[in-house]
Amino acid sequence: MGRYVIRRLLQSLLTLGIVLFLLHYLMALSVQVRGNPALLFFGGERTPDPAMLAQVERLYGLDNKCYERIGDPCLAPFVDRLQNYVSGDLGTTLNGNRDVAQLLSIYIPNTLRLFIFATITLVAVSMLLGTWAARHRGGLIDHTVRGTTILADSIPVFLILLSYVYIVAVPLTRWARGIWGTESFMGQVFRPNYNPDYPWTTIIIPGIIVGTVGLATMTRLIRASLLENMGADFVRTAKAKGLRENRITVVHVMRNSMIPIVTGIGFLFAFMLSGAVLTEGVMGIPGMGRMIFEAVQRQEGNLVIVGLTVSSLVVVFVSLVVDLLYAVLDPRIRYE
Repeated sequence: MGRYVIRRLLQSLLTLGIVLFLLHYLMALSVQVRGNPALLFFGGERTPDPAMLAQVERLYGLDNKCYERIGDPCLAPFVDRLQNYVSGDLGTTLNGNRDVAQLLSIYIPNTLRLFIFATITLVAVSMLLGTWAARHRGGLIDHTVRGTTILADSIPVFLILLSYVYIVAVPLTRWARGIWGTESFMGQVFRPNYNPDYPWTTIIIPGIIVGTVGLATMTRLIRASLLENMGADFVRTAKAKGLRENRITVVHVMRNSMIPIVTGIGFLFAFMLSGAVLTEGVMGIPGMGRMIFEAVQRQEGNLVIVGLTVSSLVVVFVSLVVDLLYAVLDPRIRYE
């Protein structure tokens, strides 16, 4: 087990290194094709003094001649970037000269809150619906659950967000504030936009909406895993011993079905990142998705790379945790 953990850690580091290099190369190629982003420092409306432009290029690491040769991977700046990351220096933004590490300290907690509620929603609802459908296989409940989840999954996230913000949120907020008051939990939870004074409360609904991404896939996966184990010998033995159906489902069937379920959760966790970008933009949440989107619009190459690096690190970490959970969930699995 220890040898496997070390091997997986090394593989994760290699994957992260490849991702970092690809991000750096794409950024360098963008500079080579589109032009020097240091010009944005001067607003793009006037031609800067050459000496001032050279100083800004040195400040943001854009003074290497490789940025003038299309296709050059710019390995020297890449090594410098890795060294800066290791030392904790994530650089600054071109617009406003703000420290990127300081920005991350603001954006990351909001995205984490969003994903906490999204993950809870995805796991809880899909487990409930998948178990319910499996226990009524082939019946009306089974067909209703599968049809409803597929219908919900076919509706684009942005359409759900816009419908909520412009149709549902306003009357619900007025109704809740009229009964419980503006500063109450109910008065804030239905707000159509994010409120920094209530960071947890105003992220609950957006998190639930993000949690619907992949709900149909997860529900079908849970249903199929449970059905596969419901016909196993250990289930028939448990029934012969007189155990109650709920105990058999939760203790025996559910545990033996967790490996594909955990794999699906890990996959959909990465998939929900796309929903987070839309959700943070529509709901006005200052999170990682919104930061990356706005950085792309402003041609903030370093900020885009740092944001995508953090996202890649999270995906790699989740994949590593999923792999390690296999042996915990099923003692029969052993790693060499």
